[in-house]
Amino acid sequence: MTHTIVIGISFGFDLAGASQPTVKAITVAAILLIASRRLIASVDGSAGCMCASMLVAAHQHFVYHQTMNVEHDEAASAIAAAIGEPARARMLYCLADGRARTSTELAMIADVSPSTASVHLNRLKTQRLVKLFAQGKHRYYSLEGANVAAALEALSVLAGGSRDTFVPNTPNRLRAARTCYDHIAGTLGVSLHDRFESLGWLSRGSGTDNAYDLTPHGVKAFNALGIDIEATRTLRRRFAYACVDWSERRPHIGGAVGAALLNIAMKRKWVIQDLDSRALTVTRVGRREMLTRFGLPL
Repeated sequence: MTHTIVIGISFGFDLAGASQPTVKAITVAAILLIASRRLIASVDGSAGCMCASMLVAAHQHFVYHQTMNVEHDEAASAIAAAIGEPARARMLYCLADGRARTSTELAMIADVSPSTASVHLNRLKTQRLVKLFAQGKHRYYSLEGANVAAALEALSVLAGGSRDTFVPNTPNRLRAARTCYDHIAGTLGVSLHDRFESLGWLSRGSGTDNAYDLTPHGVKAFNALGIDIEATRTLRRRFAYACVDWSERRPHIGGAVGAALLNIAMKRKWVIQDLDSRALTVTRVGRREMLTRFGLPL
């Protein structure tokens, strides 16, 4: 479909004979004559009008929704707005190291009040930038996933600079390996958790309670360790879940599976617990077994 754009220039002559450009309305009859490319002249000859026609492609209006994904654009804009607020940005970049933190800690990092931090965290949670771990009386926040961390990293490249790294203040012996209730915690517990995930032994539940299950490979591997998984499932407690580590601020394995793993490790002298603390010492046998069985160097 095309439209005809009519361009008309009329010249009037004053008493001195100089031409003066004027604007005149073009009638319907004139438009018809223009279409046939005829010259229009006034009756008295005092003015002439030279007209031409030009064919152009016509767009009655720009159809935005046919060329752009409006919903996607709005979602991206909402996420960008959530990240763009300075206090929320500080919270997100603090969590980019993969460790979870409480709302109180994030409030201190963002330099806002606890109530304001709660509002900010709800906004980030709504945009699926962070997720919440409820563990006892504590509520830990972490990034929603690796895609959020990658987006923050890309923004860091554009912005330049570097971020401060997380430095735990936990005593070294407790940080290395310790008990958390009845399962392994500390660097050792987190390393085992990460290794089991990379081996494909753990599967995350569909709910929001941080529950784990074992894959068929995981069931086979734990049975090979001497852990009766079927009997473990019948216990009146959570089977397995991601327990946020106190010093590492990353998950280790809690629940019945975590307790069974600690029981096997202590029974086989892979670890020895201190008499006066929760600290665990990994023995030479334990280092060898964890490397052989799990491919985990310590």
